[in-house]
Amino acid sequence: MPVFIWIGVGVFIVIGAIALVVVGLRTAKSDQNSEDPLFARLAEFTERGEVVSLEELELSLPLSERVLIPLLRNIGEFSSRFTPQKVLEQTNLRMELAGNPIRIDAAAFLASRFVLAALFGGFLGIVFLISPGTPKTGTVILTVLLFTALGFSFPQLWIQGKINSRKNEIRKAMPDALDLLTICVEAGLGFDASMKKVAEKWETQLSLGFSRAIREMQLGKTRREALRDMSDRMGLPEMTSFIAAVIQSEILGVSMANVLRIQSDQMRMKRRQRAEELAHQAPIKMLLPMAFLIFPSIMIILMVPALFQIMGAFGGDTIGGG
Repeated sequence: MPVFIWIGVGVFIVIGAIALVVVGLRTAKSDQNSEDPLFARLAEFTERGEVVSLEELELSLPLSERVLIPLLRNIGEFSSRFTPQKVLEQTNLRMELAGNPIRIDAAAFLASRFVLAALFGGFLGIVFLISPGTPKTGTVILTVLLFTALGFSFPQLWIQGKINSRKNEIRKAMPDALDLLTICVEAGLGFDASMKKVAEKWETQLSLGFSRAIREMQLGKTRREALRDMSDRMGLPEMTSFIAAVIQSEILGVSMANVLRIQSDQMRMKRRQRAEELAHQAPIKMLLPMAFLIFPSIMIILMVPALFQIMGAFGGDTIGGG
């Protein structure tokens, strides 16, 4: 393969890495502030005392908010007409489990998979077309297909990573949150007020879930429905068992403080067991890098001097004569 193609692929990888960094920074910022960007900018201008028009307000938003996200939404609205409803529901569920970090719907997310596949494959095809030399047709087709498949599967891998990281964050926050819930309930607050205290105390995915459940209850949902929906959006067995215990205690009239104390102890025990499980998995996970990276290096360091001595003792004259 010509050097120009490798240079083009390298530039593409660098651009992709920069795009991932930008998306990551934007995602982290959106996780900290879940408000609509347009309303956030309007609040910022209002605090400064400036009077701006709607056009100036929209132009002050980043390019991704003004162009990329609306473009994906338009493509998603068009493609949703031909997408099965079951696929949309499954994708929407995965977006909810991930916390919807980029605030797009399921149709736009599915459209982004095809857009990235076209960008990855199209860019590499253009590189092959303008490159000097004539690479083999089979190599070109295989490489373009591999990059197209990579672009198509990248959003799915990304959203799965977001789901896993969100679940881990919720698992880590649950014992402390349940401790605070127990303290608030024992101090005389109701369960809803205690959830509000937890939501105000931390800025985690668990506290955001509590805040959303509180808003849903304020809008007319019953506590059971709001808590069950919150459990479905998190997709954790620990949260499901906790919500089931809370609902059961409400039905049977059992003391909420006792239920929360028991659940808090169980969550803390599960966190300790999970840490022990990860500690036991560490030697097995270290086996592969040790076998393929560390041991070969040690063998080279130990055996090469001995190999040179053997070569000097038995084949020195032959090597020197050559």
